[in-house]
Amino acid sequence: MNVYDISAPIYEGMPVYKNKPEKQPQIETVTNGHVTESRISMDLHSGTHVDAPLHMVNNGKTFESINIERLVGKVKLYDMTHIEDRITKDDIDGFGIERGDFILFKTKNSLVDEFDLNFIFLAEDAAAYLAEVGIKGVGVDALGIERSQPGHPTHRALFQRDVIIIEGLRLAAVDEGEYFMVAAPLRIEGTDASPARVLLLEGISVF
Repeated sequence: MNVYDISAPIYEGMPVYKNKPEKQPQIETVTNGHVTESRISMDLHSGTHVDAPLHMVNNGKTFESINIERLVGKVKLYDMTHIEDRITKDDIDGFGIERGDFILFKTKNSLVDEFDLNFIFLAEDAAAYLAEVGIKGVGVDALGIERSQPGHPTHRALFQRDVIIIEGLRLAAVDEGEYFMVAAPLRIEGTDASPARVLLLEGISVF
């Protein structure tokens, strides 16, 4: 069995959305005798995380509304590293994506370690298509699933159909194919997102 950790490491100075200083985690470590303890302050959308509808929908559902069982199961990973600028409906229309699928998109974002203001994103028409198909969730290797779209229609199209959004995956070491995913966000209540450790398992029989 192969285990791929597709989570971004968390550290001071890590890549954050639009390189905003306020999104940088702050880690404070204190040692008293032989006891060392650390505190962290961070934006819930820094690094690998799962969005909740509240993030882009006024009075939307908060994070505890996402059932953990929906974050564990088979996923289909598609290699989109040939794509420039954005993933459109035409790019994915022939993939045979089905209702209930959980989709991951690997793009050029995974091939760079710093934040790129022109990151590859999921366009509105592709999001509307996936929502209409009825997928369970979608994961991307950018710190945002969209950019430069007034009103954030990609997020909203997915949230309106109860599609889970995972952002900030690191997929450089993983090939296109089917995997078993275990995504374990922190059990935070009343928020618009939660950091997550996400693993892909290959070569296992599940139940």
